[in-house]
Amino acid sequence: MSVAHALLAFTITAGLLTVTPGLDTALVLRTAAVEGKRRAMQAGTGICSGILVWGLATSMGFSAVLALSKSAFTALRLVGACYLLYLGAGLFLCPRTTPEERVRAAPHPTLQDRPNWFTRGFLTNLLNPKVGIFYISFLPQFIPGGVQVLQFSMLLAFIHAAEGILWFLLLSSAADFVSQWLRHPSVAVALDRVTGGIFIGFGIKLGLERGQ
Repeated sequence: MSVAHALLAFTITAGLLTVTPGLDTALVLRTAAVEGKRRAMQAGTGICSGILVWGLATSMGFSAVLALSKSAFTALRLVGACYLLYLGAGLFLCPRTTPEERVRAAPHPTLQDRPNWFTRGFLTNLLNPKVGIFYISFLPQFIPGGVQVLQFSMLLAFIHAAEGILWFLLLSSAADFVSQWLRHPSVAVALDRVTGGIFIGFGIKLGLERGQ
C-alpha cells in the first residue's frame, strides 16, 4: 500500500466512523442545542484532543497494554463507566432550562452555568478503553511499509481529529438554526434527559462488559 493510498483509505474510513451516531454526537448536539455553538465546539475540541492522545498512545504501545492486560483494561473501563454514569445522571436528574433561569437558579452562576465542556468531551473520549482497543486494531491497517510509525500514526490521528472538528462544526451550526426552539424550557429539559439516558445506557453497557 502506497502512502497516498493509505491516507485516502484512512480518510474515507475515519470519515464514515466520525459521522456514525454515538456518544460524541449526542454530547455535541445536546450542548449546541442547550448551551450554544461555542460550548458545543469546546466539547468537540475536547473529544478530538482525546483522539490525538489515543493516537499517540497507540503509536507508543500503551494501547497494546490495554489489549493484553485484563486488569488495566478493567480498571480504565470501570473508571470510564463511572464517569459516563456521573455525566448522565447529572443531565437526567438536573436538566437545564433557559440560560436566564439557569443563572437565577445557580448559587454560583460562574461555576455552575459554565461547565468545562472541553474537559467533559476530553474525558468522555479518553476514559473509554474501547477507543484504545479500536485504535490499536484500526491504525496499523493503514500504515504502509517504510514509514516512521510514530509520525505516520499521529498524522492519521490528526486526520481523524480534523474530520471530527468539521463534523462537530456542522452539527453545531445545524443546531444553531433551530436553537431558539431547542432552548425552550420543555425542549431543553427533554434534550438533557434523553442525552443523560444515552450516557447512562453507555455507562452501564461499558461497566457490565466482561471481555475485551
